[in-house]
Amino acid sequence: MMSHGFKSSKQDFTFGPWKVTAAKNHIMKSKDIERLGEEMNMPSLPEMLFGDNVLRIQHTDGYGIEFNAIDALKRVNNMEDAVKVACAQEWQESRADSEHSKEVVRPYDWTYTTDYRGTLLGEASHIKVSETAERIDLEKLKVREQIMFFNEVLLFEDELHDHGVSMIGVKIRVMPTSFFLLQRFFLRVDGVLIRINDTRLYHEAGKNYMLREFSMRESKIPELKNVPPALYTDPNEIAQYLTLKLTECEKLELPVMQPQTDVKVTCIQ
Repeated sequence: MMSHGFKSSKQDFTFGPWKVTAAKNHIMKSKDIERLGEEMNMPSLPEMLFGDNVLRIQHTDGYGIEFNAIDALKRVNNMEDAVKVACAQEWQESRADSEHSKEVVRPYDWTYTTDYRGTLLGEASHIKVSETAERIDLEKLKVREQIMFFNEVLLFEDELHDHGVSMIGVKIRVMPTSFFLLQRFFLRVDGVLIRINDTRLYHEAGKNYMLREFSMRESKIPELKNVPPALYTDPNEIAQYLTLKLTECEKLELPVMQPQTDVKVTCIQ
């Protein structure tokens, strides 16, 4: 059954040796979500889980990086209930009633907080990841350049039983000389806290590496008393007001592929 006239879509965009694929599909069916929840040992998964959505950047040599919902969920800490909130008890009870009233609800991070930074493609040895002091030049990104390709893909979203929102999505823009990607996890637990985990990825044509920056920002709602509450629902606006808890910068070095040549072996007697 088609809902809201939604059509699955897949867009490919090729530039130089790279291909970007943005695939958007229907929400995962509940029986598949249940099976996945069991595999992941999580009593509940996000209401809107786009298991087949993906944003992939792949080199003609096979290596690259992609962002998908299942791998993002695998980075959720399912052993602890990370946010103790005023409404948690009532929330747990509402879930317990509807889904497994007789079972003990296992503790898990019901906010679905993830520190996912993408899934590397190709053999493990292909892309070398190391810490770096180099930063993505955000000023350079503000210079108006022609955008040759833009796309945005939602991976999952949950309204936390009307107590806020937990969502993660990824967007990319490709310019003539570079590409820039932002994956953002946004969590708002009403009356309690707002958290944003960002992964930024940047590559400049001609360079043999990508830069990846991961940051975690979080503030409790009482700490935001000077910020208009209207901004709480807008990740782009609220991000600048949240306390920066962590930044990690990495260099993703791309392999130098040797050209394939026919090698003749001559045996000397």
